[in-house]
Amino acid sequence: MIARLKGILDEIGDDWAIIDVGGVGYFVFCPGKTLQGLPKIGESVVLHIETHVREDHIHLYGFLTGGEKEWFGRLQSVQGVGARVALAILSVLTPGEIAQAIAVQDRTMLGRAPGVGPKLATRIVIELKDKVPAFEGFEPVPAVAGRSPGGSLAADAVSALVNLGYRQADAMGAVSRVSRAQGGEASLEALIRGGLKELAG
Repeated sequence: MIARLKGILDEIGDDWAIIDVGGVGYFVFCPGKTLQGLPKIGESVVLHIETHVREDHIHLYGFLTGGEKEWFGRLQSVQGVGARVALAILSVLTPGEIAQAIAVQDRTMLGRAPGVGPKLATRIVIELKDKVPAFEGFEPVPAVAGRSPGGSLAADAVSALVNLGYRQADAMGAVSRVSRAQGGEASLEALIRGGLKELAG
């Protein structure tokens, strides 16, 4: 099983790249965002690989980050989401954006990916809402005044709500909505109080 490829970028296509490793060219399917981040032809590259072995083929899927690879697998755990749809989602959304869309139940954001209709977007949100890594969904949230890098105020607010007995996914969604509504100017106290109101509603 191939888990990583380190070699020379030989060629790039619409949804694939060929990586030359010791004279052997590996054909790797990649999401659009990975392809955009690749170096120039002839330069060295390292890709995280997920290998799919079927009776009639062996496919390699490559990603620049481990987070992209993790979400590729996580998305495919949803009924109706295969490798092609997972790649399509990762082509238009970063891992952080996917996490946030799930946390705040933003089906429209997920629907930006080709092949993801309203029903499938809803299924993704429902089946993955409890699998979003802690605070991962706060990447794209507008900056909160006084917040240190990494989203500590949002993380602290979520932690406080979780300590009060709320589920992490629900707390993340509530805090994210409050932050957006207040234009990124919320204090920690405001995030917690707003989050409680959201959860109470």
